[in-house]
Amino acid sequence: QVQLVESGGGSVQAGDSLRLSCVASGSIFSIDTWGWFRQAPGKQRELVAGDTSRGSVNYAESVKGRFTISRDDAKNMVYLQMRSLRPEDTGVYYCHADVRSGAGGEYDYDYWGQGTQVTVSS
Repeated sequence: QVQLVESGGGSVQAGDSLRLSCVASGSIFSIDTWGWFRQAPGKQRELVAGDTSRGSVNYAESVKGRFTISRDDAKNMVYLQMRSLRPEDTGVYYCHADVRSGAGGEYDYDYWGQGTQVTVSS
């Protein structure tokens, strides 16, 4: 079993920055893909940023140039640096991991964190 725990959310003013962190713990052989998603009130959960173990990174159009995803495989952690925050960035941010477990990484499961609230005021 694997657990993901996010931290770093909060309430900020438009233009401010926040850095979200997510740590994975448990039976982990490797983490193939990390992702940050967000869900605004009344809206569906959407992908904000993704980072694969092969070095491929992708961002939602709305956050390109403002958000940066990074990972620390030694610590089983992923970060989301958010700059120039806007009110429309408000929502609950979830980290997601595609985790390989087992002695040889033969098991592949997806896991979600519990979410961290980000509120941006104008």
